[in-house]
Amino acid sequence: MVGITGYGAYVPRARLQRKAIAEANAWFAPSLRGAAKGERAMANWDEDAVTMAVEAGRDCLPAADPLTDRAHVDAIYFASTTMPFSDRQNAGIVAGALNLRDDLSALDIASSQRCGTSAILAAFDAVKSGRAKNALVVAGEKRKARAASPQEMAYGDAGGAVTLGREGAIANLLANHSVTVDFVDHFRGESEEFDYGWEERWIRDEGYSKIVPAAIRALFDKAGVSGAEIAHLILPCPFAKLDQQLAKRCDIDPAKVRDNLAGTLGDSGAAHSLVMLVHALEQAKPGDRILVAQFGQGCDVLLFEVTPEIEKLPTRRGVTGSLARRKEETNYLKFLAFNGLIELEKGMRAEIDKRTALSVLYRKSDMLTGLVGGKCRVCGTAQFPRARICVNPNCKAVDSQDPYSFAEAEGTVLSWSADFLTFSMNPPNHYGMITFAEGGRLMADITDVEQGQIDSGTKVRMAFRIKDFDDRRGFRRYFWKAVPA
Repeated sequence: MVGITGYGAYVPRARLQRKAIAEANAWFAPSLRGAAKGERAMANWDEDAVTMAVEAGRDCLPAADPLTDRAHVDAIYFASTTMPFSDRQNAGIVAGALNLRDDLSALDIASSQRCGTSAILAAFDAVKSGRAKNALVVAGEKRKARAASPQEMAYGDAGGAVTLGREGAIANLLANHSVTVDFVDHFRGESEEFDYGWEERWIRDEGYSKIVPAAIRALFDKAGVSGAEIAHLILPCPFAKLDQQLAKRCDIDPAKVRDNLAGTLGDSGAAHSLVMLVHALEQAKPGDRILVAQFGQGCDVLLFEVTPEIEKLPTRRGVTGSLARRKEETNYLKFLAFNGLIELEKGMRAEIDKRTALSVLYRKSDMLTGLVGGKCRVCGTAQFPRARICVNPNCKAVDSQDPYSFAEAEGTVLSWSADFLTFSMNPPNHYGMITFAEGGRLMADITDVEQGQIDSGTKVRMAFRIKDFDDRRGFRRYFWKAVPA
């Protein structure tokens, strides 16, 4: 039977306080004060849907050696409505950063809030048919919203991931049902940055209240189950208490409705169904039945049953760990700047051409995207980048380097600088020399830190982030940065 074999999630460290949003916009939209409760996840300036999907994928696929431990994955599905590239396979970037094998199938799934659940169903079909043995589904979302809008309050940035396979399933997919209806609750045109939403009462009464219960009942009829058998109901929904009302209409105990994380994370769009599913799996017990319903131009409904294998699954960060790793943010202007909603004077030092040599990106893709260096077969010394001659002065073997990934290696700050002269979206610009236990050192940017938080000896981990924006050509370059461990 095909089911979920692993899960992972990522929530950015910063949590923008909704009170800060309301206070900054009180002169224009005093009504926002009524929603000024809790906090929303706020991605750093160098994070996007791709980088958050990578982090969720890393959490889902813990690996001592990414080059070998993830070789079983032979398909990847990436779901998002905020993919950075319209004509470049975003799933391929994620696969490269995770050091997945080259001979795998990859697919981007977009254009609907239910593309996360649709990606799970596509992966399920691929495994069930034999086209794939182990499929990875990742989702990431970083949606923009106009200043002083309800969406700005409600949205949050996050990523989620699950793997599907036939062996070692922690939750089997028992049944699914999909309804496709061109009910436009909101939309974003090709050249637009922001969603345009229709009237809330219409969305609630004609959309959620009619489409979702009908889809759930159809699944119950198909699977021969009742609402009383559901232990966890996952229904991302922007209307308070509506999820509980819909549960009751489907004979599901309203107490079984999962927290939609609105107060601590916000609505992460297409990724939210995966994020909530991961959160449920962290607390689920063998035999629990989990119902996932995702609204969006129709509705996807998936029914899972948790197996005893869940008790054998190694601990991972997940949603709970990500939410615990938080930093309160009250600087609303920083949030606007990180999302490109205000134009900063960057100064002359930022006036350089950020063009990426695509030929170099291809030839050195394992080094640039996968952070792959080398390890000497003779003396065991690791080094970055890989070279023909071993850097160990007592070895100097020639052509002895095997590929070695530094992505999951713990590093230590050897030396560092906090530079106010060079341009940075979050000054000062932190960078330094990072050393690794098995050898190798790398001059890298240091991100997710404030002034005074880094010193020599600080333990760090590597994270896949945006290195540069090429605004002239619409390209963004990715590389790895150090973040506090």
